[in-house]
Amino acid sequence: MNHPVDLGKGGWPGDEPGTGPAAVQDTPPDAARPSAEALRQSETARAALAALRGEVAKTVVGQDSVVTGLVIALLCRGHVLLEGVPGTAKTLLIKTLSRALDLDFKRVQFTPDLMPGDVTGSLVYDNRTAEFEYREGPVFTNLLLADEINRTPPKTQASLLEAMEERQVSVEGSARPLPDPFVVCATQNPIEYEGTYPLPEAQLDRFLVKLTVPVPTRDEEISMLQRHASGFDPRDLSEVKPVAGAAELAAGRAATRAVHLDPKVAAYVVDLCRATRQSPSLQLGVSPRGATALLATSRAWAWLSGRDYVTPDDVKALARPTLRHRVALRPEAELEGATTDGVLEGILAHVPAPR
Repeated sequence: MNHPVDLGKGGWPGDEPGTGPAAVQDTPPDAARPSAEALRQSETARAALAALRGEVAKTVVGQDSVVTGLVIALLCRGHVLLEGVPGTAKTLLIKTLSRALDLDFKRVQFTPDLMPGDVTGSLVYDNRTAEFEYREGPVFTNLLLADEINRTPPKTQASLLEAMEERQVSVEGSARPLPDPFVVCATQNPIEYEGTYPLPEAQLDRFLVKLTVPVPTRDEEISMLQRHASGFDPRDLSEVKPVAGAAELAAGRAATRAVHLDPKVAAYVVDLCRATRQSPSLQLGVSPRGATALLATSRAWAWLSGRDYVTPDDVKALARPTLRHRVALRPEAELEGATTDGVLEGILAHVPAPR
């Protein structure tokens, strides 16, 4: 059985061995096949999004796989939880990606005194008109970096729920739509817990994927130091050029939605999610929303790999980043040294994949 690819450590679709087409392939009917123009737009969008790696690499070293996860989230209109120790270029990565995609970017530093209105916006009294005027918060953007989201109280964390799920902000009974695309990229430190407010399961489930941002390898860190010694300034992104935009993302989304799903693969996704609910090591299994998320990310991975159908290997590749934050270990399993990724890997090894 092929080892599942971890987007926190792996690469672009097709870079890893064992992520090619599997035996399951049911050719879609002719009526479902895209037109020649749709195929052309799909290929153009895929090439543009693939060019992101090179553009982001101008400023960030060794995070190709995280870029892949972010692109998958954009294709699925989902949100991303980035977990990594400080100093691994999480903020720089999102800023560079927004520039390479020509998207609007805003950053909010989540602190204990941050109020919901500081994120979503608030009504401000205007002395000139003697009326209240709504001033938009930083949530009105394409890419919102919610930096250290677990450092703000639950009341402020919850202010993002409507924006993440409904893509709108309600003020005084009036709904204000957010720009399209809209993706929340939230970060959290995995080793510091003092003064933090862990995200509740209901909000964790709103994130499409949870990506681990690894420390660079030795060679990558040497390359990074050489760049800084040559005068590299991480605050100057003038070298980063837009290589894709909203049009390419829209075409990619349309192509992703057209990726064919064999009923056997759909049943495999359900079996994996149901197995997490029956695992003796987990006190919380994957919800039905998690199953639909795994389906969406698997289709995006398949399309980025150049295929118009989903294979069991696509599901395996995206299982851990899509499901790891949707399950909770039992205390006794934690004491025995179990990890969510390890439990998910065991489930992948025991649930039979279709052939």
